[in-house]
Amino acid sequence: MRNRRKKTILIWSVIGLVLIIAGWFSFGPSSDAHVSSRVVTVGVVGQTKADAAIWKSVSETAKRKYDITIQIKNFTDYNQPNKALENGDIDLNAFQHFAFMSAWNKANKGNLVSIGKTMIAPIRLYSLKYHTLNQLPNDATIAIPNDASNESRALYVLKNAGLITLKKGKKIVTIADIVENPHHFHIEEVATEQTGRIIKSVDASVVNNDYATPAKLGKKQTIFVEPVNKDSAQWINLIASRRQDRHRQLYLDVVKAYQTAKTKRLYQKYYGDTEIAGWDINLNGKEKEK
Repeated sequence: MRNRRKKTILIWSVIGLVLIIAGWFSFGPSSDAHVSSRVVTVGVVGQTKADAAIWKSVSETAKRKYDITIQIKNFTDYNQPNKALENGDIDLNAFQHFAFMSAWNKANKGNLVSIGKTMIAPIRLYSLKYHTLNQLPNDATIAIPNDASNESRALYVLKNAGLITLKKGKKIVTIADIVENPHHFHIEEVATEQTGRIIKSVDASVVNNDYATPAKLGKKQTIFVEPVNKDSAQWINLIASRRQDRHRQLYLDVVKAYQTAKTKRLYQKYYGDTEIAGWDINLNGKEKEK
């Protein structure tokens, strides 16, 4: 009788264990949890059709090679994606360059870091009056953006064009850091969005790509293109994560899915020389051979 009772208890114990296991697989973190853990949300800003095509290709590679589902969240301005990343509303973002992220971290006590480079969009010095740098006269007026990041970048463009010399040892510079201006150029600071609009009233203007197209500025009006060198390294765009996630393999695999020869070809297809893949270039102005 006692043995029969023990046997009954054992049977019911086994049945209970089976039910618990079955319940775990039915309602617990099974395949659904696996899928959700392989979904990565990436924040971008003002995504164009070309950008969407590039991320579509990256997403296909991520799914095929790493079983990662990439979801793109498109923001309308540059103030949103870093806040969303800090808050954990998105996993990564891809819209900013090193200088922007550094300034944002400093201003917001942020902890965002780069986990991989994406591209660089060289900016240009345009003129409607002159066709070459050498034609710029003494005392010419050159417009540049007045916000800290873009002003610094524009001044480095003028420096690399050989028009001015800047104080050494600084990444972010202002007009006060000009140490040589042999042709006595008048450097006029204007709102970034105005640099293209006032092109007719100045001799030349450094205009960001976002504002060059609306102002109908292209190769014909270009007198100098920002080179890719050590000065422009801080303007390379990146994929950002929270600092504590910088070694997470899931996110590093997203970077691998992005940094491919196919992505590079798509940049060439859609953007030509206005946006250049930035992960395999050196700082001497030439691409590394693959």
